[in-house]
Amino acid sequence: MTPAPPVTLGRRSVWLSGVLAIALAALIAWVAVHHGRPLDWDLALHAAALQHRTPVLTTAAIAVTFTAQAPAYVVAAAGGLLALRLRPWWFGALVGVAVLGAGQLLRLGLSVGIGRARPPSADWAWPASGFALPSGHTTSASLAAGLLCLGLARSLRGGWRVAGVGLAVGWAGAVGLTRVYLGVHWPTDVLGGWLLGGLLTVLVAGLPAAVSPPGPSPGAEEMAAPGPSGAPGPQRSDQQRESGQL
Repeated sequence: MTPAPPVTLGRRSVWLSGVLAIALAALIAWVAVHHGRPLDWDLALHAAALQHRTPVLTTAAIAVTFTAQAPAYVVAAAGGLLALRLRPWWFGALVGVAVLGAGQLLRLGLSVGIGRARPPSADWAWPASGFALPSGHTTSASLAAGLLCLGLARSLRGGWRVAGVGLAVGWAGAVGLTRVYLGVHWPTDVLGGWLLGGLLTVLVAGLPAAVSPPGPSPGAEEMAAPGPSGAPGPQRSDQQRESGQL
């Protein structure tokens, strides 16, 4: 029988993107209701981060948070390269970089529209600028890691794929935690960055593969097979194939 069209991934993408979009909208609305002020658990986690700072952990946090800047574009390029496999090879990498850049522009527009202030600058262990929600570093890392996961899912199998995806997701999570530890974001800012990065990843994954070379449609080889007179033979229906009729 002719295989069914692959609609499952599209449906899952629609549902998952809807859940992430609703969660992000609810978070933004919640913060807006509080006029941008930190919530109780924002204050509690922020204070806990300040109390547990050490020189060694601060140095490590700065190193991790730095990877969400220029290195994130390298990760996004690798994800586009592995996921699309286009020719020339650099075009897929360019698409990955463009997606991350577009995501950052969207994040910037959201942050300006929300206009939430960062924690007090006296608590910062690293320079920061701009509005707080969603966290820019967290969004970059989440979207870049998502693009890499899409590429790894297509390029690797078995344990290697699980390990690669786990490392990418862990990196995005660690970047978000460092933003709270360094005192430059409230925890809800980081949560917003994770939600936005995840939402954009799902939307990219659900796009039709218009830039990929299309494979042969079901039954194309049978239609192309020549008949006795040399003309293309007719395609048999599913019922005819199952019953053995011509």
